[in-house]
Amino acid sequence: MTSTPVADGALSTALELADVTVRFGGITALSGVGLAVRPGTVHGVIGPNGAGKTTLFNVACGFVTPDTGRIVRDGRELEHLAPHQLAGLEMARTLQGLGLFDRINVLDNVIVGADRHARSGFLGSLLALPRTGREERALRERARAVLADLGIEQYADRYPPSLPYPVRKRVALARALAAEPTLLLLDEPASGLSSAEMDELGELISSLRSRMAVMLVEHHMDLVMAVCDEITVLDFGKVIAHGTADEVRTDPAVLAAYLGEEVVR
Repeated sequence: MTSTPVADGALSTALELADVTVRFGGITALSGVGLAVRPGTVHGVIGPNGAGKTTLFNVACGFVTPDTGRIVRDGRELEHLAPHQLAGLEMARTLQGLGLFDRINVLDNVIVGADRHARSGFLGSLLALPRTGREERALRERARAVLADLGIEQYADRYPPSLPYPVRKRVALARALAAEPTLLLLDEPASGLSSAEMDELGELISSLRSRMAVMLVEHHMDLVMAVCDEITVLDFGKVIAHGTADEVRTDPAVLAAYLGEEVVR
């Protein structure tokens, strides 16, 4: 990955996706899509099934390389972004599929997220240098603190397959937060949660504003409307609306997209 400084206007955004177009064969999944996630805010991305939300999320994570467009992080354009580079950019993400390791316990799963803070590296671990032991203890303390913050510290020694799905969702979120990102990318974090659990998740996401920016892709509208400062609405791979929750909920194009009607603008 290479990065290039961009105009000062982009410095006010934690993440900017500009004029992003993605094609899969003869299908255009995204067409000229743009959004800006500002520091200290939660930015929601919504739209009907097939609108392009997941593709846009995958562009932001480096899983999909756009055919055209720019990805700008803290004022620098990222070229050839790849998922393994996110930690170095102070970015973290959760996925719909969770991505937990079934054969290591919850604590070690979360430590994987905190690993970017380790300094001894592979050689230090191989030689069992004293610094490695100190770092391991620090990483474990960091991971336990995150588990405690999310109310799941009691599961630290359990293995993911033995846990209820909502708890596994929290473990995945804990792993992302252990990296201490300044930009968190969440892909449908509310899926599989009860109404009460969704309310708790909303309070948690809202509390993150003081530490990071959040890009939230979600289909549960109640959650999005409750926690998002700005919302971008996609339909058929294009942006059809952008604004606050109040602006979006009454936008004719948004209502038409969800009701299957046509609106001439």
